[in-house]
Amino acid sequence: MFDVALRRLVDPVLVRAAVWFAGARIPANALTVAGAVLGICAAFFIAQSHFTAALVFVVLNRIFDGLDGAIARINGPTEFGGYLDTICDYIFYIAVPVAFGLIDPANALPALLLIASFTLTAVSFLAFAAISGRRGSEEGAHGPKAFVYSTGLMEGGETIAFFVLFCLFPTFFPTLAVIFAALCVLTVLQRVLLAAKSFG
Repeated sequence: MFDVALRRLVDPVLVRAAVWFAGARIPANALTVAGAVLGICAAFFIAQSHFTAALVFVVLNRIFDGLDGAIARINGPTEFGGYLDTICDYIFYIAVPVAFGLIDPANALPALLLIASFTLTAVSFLAFAAISGRRGSEEGAHGPKAFVYSTGLMEGGETIAFFVLFCLFPTFFPTLAVIFAALCVLTVLQRVLLAAKSFG
């Protein structure tokens, strides 16, 4: 929901950093994979109840996720890069709630609900992108991407906010996860309505 506005603030900094990485011939895909590793590290520290360290790795993961796209726009994006970025994003998105589910039985059901909502959100997002691509739709509100990005209530910025809250207030994970899952379901319904309007 806030991603377009956040991009206006963050992109200038990311572009400056990306110019350096591109000049050093560091490929975007390397940062994509490194970001996934950082996300797994975040999950590891959550599983150890080291939430401050986990928060650092959550933030680093999102920085790398922004940098790889900025580098790709400098060097020229590839379809495989877009595919890899999506896979690595969901490694991170799933690993964090799994880790919270492991450390406390009270977290297990909220974590499962959250992962289920992520699955529905991913399907609604990727199916929309696939059909839009087949129909030759132009780029979405998020600028040039590997595929069309449909906007929604819950996007990257909101996901970062919730993951940061999970690490800052781990005892509130069950409540936060249920709220997050409910908002994801609303996003799915929003995209269904958008698809009905666009494709019906």
